[in-house]
Amino acid sequence: MSTTIKDVARVSGVSIATVSRVINETGYVKESTRKRVLEAVRVLGYSPSYPARSLSSGSTRIVGAVFPDISNPFFPAVARGIDDALTARGYLLIICNTDNDATQEEALVGMLLGQRVDGIVFVAGGPESGALVRRASRDVPVALIDREIGGVECDAVTCDNYNGAYEMTRHLLELGHRRIAFISGPPNLSTSRKRLAGFRDCLMHSGIADPPHVYYGDLKYETGRSIAREMLDSGQGTTAVFAANDLMALGAERCFTDAGVLVPARMAVAGYDDILMASLSRPSLTTVAQPAYRMGAVAAEMLLERLGASGDAARAPARLEVLETALVVRDSTGGGRLSS
Repeated sequence: MSTTIKDVARVSGVSIATVSRVINETGYVKESTRKRVLEAVRVLGYSPSYPARSLSSGSTRIVGAVFPDISNPFFPAVARGIDDALTARGYLLIICNTDNDATQEEALVGMLLGQRVDGIVFVAGGPESGALVRRASRDVPVALIDREIGGVECDAVTCDNYNGAYEMTRHLLELGHRRIAFISGPPNLSTSRKRLAGFRDCLMHSGIADPPHVYYGDLKYETGRSIAREMLDSGQGTTAVFAANDLMALGAERCFTDAGVLVPARMAVAGYDDILMASLSRPSLTTVAQPAYRMGAVAAEMLLERLGASGDAARAPARLEVLETALVVRDSTGGGRLSS
């Protein structure tokens, strides 16, 4: 027979109502009593019935997270930040992967709402996700992560993409590179546009008159390889490649190595994100580090604050939290300076 809330109340010596207040974090309970109840929950292995809690409190204590491509190592780190923040407050997390498909994105959000989730954290596939987010936010709080969507009034957390790209470009210029190619992400993403703007502005401010070589990719490893092959075949004389994410940078690095183009002696390579593989690759990848875990945790905390607010606080204006990035210099841009 499974453990019930009555068993927890009996073992901890309190009423069922007190156990309910502790588990659901509603109402005041003395700290000593709360610890006694939680210890009884642990010893008995009690697992609350989420459907029953939903019927009694109107809250499922479940949050959904929507990601465009969970196979990209950047997003599992974000998901871990979300999950840790939610678990600490007694919430469950449902992770959904859209594969950058708008139809799948809409279906998954519909599924989450059908499951009566308390809120959704959302990494948009693109600006076309705006209408979907606006509809969902009428039913539950929504927090955006990484990618901003114009015209959407939701809490959001992102990083300083412009400055991150600017600093990386300045690093390459300081090494003596003047012919730098940039592999951008999809132009419909806010992150791609800001990173490209930081790259271009740094070149302009440094007096580089020649228009830079810009390529557009889909943020995947194989795309980085194919674009690097295109660069080599074009004979344009590029000496450094800066990609808008680490996966494309690692793909480019592999292409150059396979073609006998030594990295960094003949071609410097830099990425963006600082996924685990960036430090494990050989040569290790210079990159712009984003605090992926913290992004997820901050977005979850924003959502929890909305869920715990009432009255005017619940209707407060949307907040945007912009986190700092950090330049991480490794072997892929090392070696001697080039002549300018």
